[in-house]
Amino acid sequence: MVRGKMSRRNVLKGAASAGALAAMGGAVPAFAGSHSSLRAEILKVPGVGMGSPTDADWQKVGGMCLGPTKERVAEGEFEGVELTFMGLNNQNLHNFLFRGFLKPWEAYTGAKINWIDLAQADYNPRLQQAIATGTVDFDIIEMGAPFEGDTAGKGLLDEMPDWVKDQIEADDLVGYLQPPVGTWDGKSYRITIDGDCHTFSYRKDYFGEGSVTGRANPPKTWQEVNQISKDVAGKEDPLTGLPAHGYLDPLKGWGGFGFYFLENRAAAYAKHPNDPAWLFDPDTMKPRVNNPAWVQAIQDVMDLIATDGAYPTDQINADPGTTGFQQFLAGTGSMLMWWGDIGSNARTSDTSVVGDVVGFGMNPGSDRVYNSISGAWEDTYNEAPNMAYLGWGVYVTKRVSGDEKKRKAAWSAAAHLGGKDISLWMSAYPSGFQPYRNSHFQYDEWEAAGYDRAFIEDYLGSNADSYNHPNAAIEPRIPGIFQYYSVAEDELAKGYAGQYGSAQETADAIAAAWEKITDQIGRDSQIKLYKASLGL
Repeated sequence: MVRGKMSRRNVLKGAASAGALAAMGGAVPAFAGSHSSLRAEILKVPGVGMGSPTDADWQKVGGMCLGPTKERVAEGEFEGVELTFMGLNNQNLHNFLFRGFLKPWEAYTGAKINWIDLAQADYNPRLQQAIATGTVDFDIIEMGAPFEGDTAGKGLLDEMPDWVKDQIEADDLVGYLQPPVGTWDGKSYRITIDGDCHTFSYRKDYFGEGSVTGRANPPKTWQEVNQISKDVAGKEDPLTGLPAHGYLDPLKGWGGFGFYFLENRAAAYAKHPNDPAWLFDPDTMKPRVNNPAWVQAIQDVMDLIATDGAYPTDQINADPGTTGFQQFLAGTGSMLMWWGDIGSNARTSDTSVVGDVVGFGMNPGSDRVYNSISGAWEDTYNEAPNMAYLGWGVYVTKRVSGDEKKRKAAWSAAAHLGGKDISLWMSAYPSGFQPYRNSHFQYDEWEAAGYDRAFIEDYLGSNADSYNHPNAAIEPRIPGIFQYYSVAEDELAKGYAGQYGSAQETADAIAAAWEKITDQIGRDSQIKLYKASLGL
């Protein structure tokens, strides 16, 4: 469905059933076939509106989804095998779920998994240290596609066996996550477990007749986002009675991942529809991060910092985890860009109080866009969803390549986590992941699980519209990308704290640091890989 460029605007609301999809020439997803009974059953664990899932729920779902493993692995086949898995422990999700999902797999196969748990801010330094020192101490890694240049490009990953592609039904991935994502030099390395685009979440109770904003509709542009944020400063939040706030910018770094949140603003200004590049000039790798579009994005944030009450107190120490989970879901603030799992958390997490008042959309646009080729602003509306991070995946390292039993065990564990059915559960419940397969966009499944139809059309629609947008800002898979992002966070923090005299000075400092990184890695090779990532 999504690969066919069918967005919410022109198809989804009228094509909820498999029959309607078939009538339009699309493939009928697994929901209509043999998977349907299992998918319906796992979505009842624990049930939408029944509170946050627990380890018992993760283990139950993991056990219910062992069918594909049992078709390919004999009971006890991996007895004596020990594997080390490195991943995240964010918000008690990611690795915590994987532990539960894999306990039934361990019990059936006889293998044992040891865990390396990392906070988001520690992830890039830990991975880069292992790469730089040649001390890769993990067999399986949860990793995003941007790191494929640092790992697959250096020969550190094990190539995916064909049987794994069959088990995970890889052709079900939405179009923008199909190869070349997950591949390097034509070889496949990645089991996708996430979609990762940033979508816009907003509080519907901040808009409408008599609302605190006085506006009938949520903002369409970043210019409106900033104006609303200034207008509500000093007013009262309609849900909590606490101070009202507009948009929640994370002002503290997050190991490079926080840079995506400035990208959201910048994409609308900087990603011109006629130019695939927006981070660097593709012919020279000269940074564009200090051009007028990026400077405007930085200035937007600085303007809100300077507006008393626009941000919650101590926002300078709020990272993206804080804005998403401790602020927005908990009732502080009215607008947020975040990965799509905010949507599932809104209705299925004990920490959320906004489930009944949250709405979704794409990244706001801009009423003007900067043309890097001509060097001038164009007064035309522009929108550019940020395909931030290309989703998490599970990869297997070369540590297992010389031991066929261990290699099969590692890929079997990874394939279990990337299975078609278990992925639906992870998209519908708090997991750290968002919809990323064509088969995830079946409204009937979500509604049968307990989701309100209008809510799920809005939530899934915001993801589908973003995935399919013709001017999406795509993540480049080049070596060192998180070196660029991490140093940008460092310079932004200085700018937000007033250590630079202006947004332009802040942007110039980022650009200078990026030039040094490019020269260290090798400009010619970076140009070649950056062009390839843009399809040039």
